[in-house]
Amino acid sequence: MKRLIIPILLCALLLTACGKRRGEGDFRAFAERLNTLDTLSFTAQVRAEYEHKTARFGLAYEEDGEGGRVTVLAPELIRGVSARVKPGSSTLEYDSVVLDTGSLDSFGLSPLSSLPAMLRAMRLGHVDSIWDEDGKTVVMLEPDDELRCSVWFSRPDMRPLRAELFTDGRVTVFIEISDWTEGTKS
Repeated sequence: MKRLIIPILLCALLLTACGKRRGEGDFRAFAERLNTLDTLSFTAQVRAEYEHKTARFGLAYEEDGEGGRVTVLAPELIRGVSARVKPGSSTLEYDSVVLDTGSLDSFGLSPLSSLPAMLRAMRLGHVDSIWDEDGKTVVMLEPDDELRCSVWFSRPDMRPLRAELFTDGRVTVFIEISDWTEGTKS
């Protein structure tokens, strides 16, 4: 009986390792594709967890040769505000007006800077771990010492579906992604 169990366990371990390598290869191909895009756009529902409150935003992200732009879709009070978000800042710059959304952590992450932070993690982050969950590939990324980002991808096309940003030892931002559209030069 022992002779039969040991080969079965070894096969199971090898298959698990093959799945991780396949997932890592799929993610690497996605990251390379993301780094060569001419245009990128998507919308996102963002839930930011501050220490004593929760804030929700609907955001649109567009990127082209000029850089990235975040446009607020909700809340209605600031709908249509469109701006570039500077890395490491908790402010949204719009012409000469500055709207402070507040910082979620000691590193300056804000709800409006969360989309560029997520993209930076997907483009440059070190792959910490990869696993399968509910038919999706999940990748834990570490772009720097302050941020960790988990991203859920559909299979087999590796389209991002949702993400969680971890700072200060906790999840501070939850992102639900829709309308992911990539563009390349023909």
